[in-house]
Amino acid sequence: MKTLIVHAHPEPLSLNGTLKDLAVSTLEGAGHEVRVSDLYAMNWKAAVDAADYGPAASPRLNVALDSGRAFDTGTLTADVRAEQEKLLWADTVILQFPLWWFTMPAILKGWVERVFTYHFGYGVGEHSDTHYGDRFGEGTLAGRRAMVSVTTGGGESHFSARGINGPIDDLLFPIQHGILYYPGMEVLPPFVVHRADRLTEEDFPDVAKAWQERLLTLESTEPIPFRRQNFGDYEIPSMRLKEGLGAPGRSGFGLHVRG
Repeated sequence: MKTLIVHAHPEPLSLNGTLKDLAVSTLEGAGHEVRVSDLYAMNWKAAVDAADYGPAASPRLNVALDSGRAFDTGTLTADVRAEQEKLLWADTVILQFPLWWFTMPAILKGWVERVFTYHFGYGVGEHSDTHYGDRFGEGTLAGRRAMVSVTTGGGESHFSARGINGPIDDLLFPIQHGILYYPGMEVLPPFVVHRADRLTEEDFPDVAKAWQERLLTLESTEPIPFRRQNFGDYEIPSMRLKEGLGAPGRSGFGLHVRG
């Protein structure tokens, strides 16, 4: 197995840094290949701008079209091309980050925005009255697996169905479904460590054991059963879920998960 870990925390000795290091040692110890994109250590440029696209940039910047033209002509900046190559190399992708303000850190969002360019992360495949592009289960990154490993400050109950922060699955849906599943990756259930800033040295061995168990079962873990776009569940081109699908009483993000 070839795994890319994209890590986003500014402190190497943080819990996130420790989980990243443990992932590397665990996977390599099991004979797997691992590459790490440590975004803060790389001083990753988070903001998209015309400089990303070189001569493919329009006088009036159009991020989608210009990024696609730069991808097609090979004029994306070297840092973006390198990350795209890592994604194509990997068969498993892990995003390691703390949940800040209900989402990923800005530097990781910037990685997504710059690396998942038009004609690479989106805007691929046939667009017609019966097939609305290769996305949500299809696309450039199909055949790969992905997982979010995330820490939170609040307790597990804060992120439950009736918790004040909302269900953790809902908070992660834009990342798991909208970023990872969109270009085709199968998404495994997340690994979540709650109350990270209150974790003691005595607590950590249990967290480490659970994390290692998840890492060593990445190839056998069943992915979240998100609905595939072009396989009959959605009306095309309206992209509405067909009537009668979805469990009775289920609404919102849960409609887009089978079962």
